Amino acid sequence: MAPAEIEDSTDVHCRLDELLEERGLTLTRLAEIVGVTVVNLSVLKNDRARAIRFSTLQAICQALDCEIGELLVLRPRE
Repeated sequence: MAPAEIEDSTDVHCRLDELLEERGLTLTRLAEIVGVTVVNLSVLKNDRARAIRFSTLQAICQALDCEIGELLVLRPRE
């Protein structure tokens, strides 16, 4: 599948809300642990992020004890 076809049919969805709830953490606490602003995490959580640094992604996954594929998933475009 060509990149344009992927963009037209799927979105990257961040499951941050679900993972935070499962672990009993708040967005504010995760921001403190990871060392990023609540605003930046909120952008990611609400699927508005266009990019994420690997170091931030690794820190989030480490704090949530999850794999990248548990945090970021592809979903059909609505």
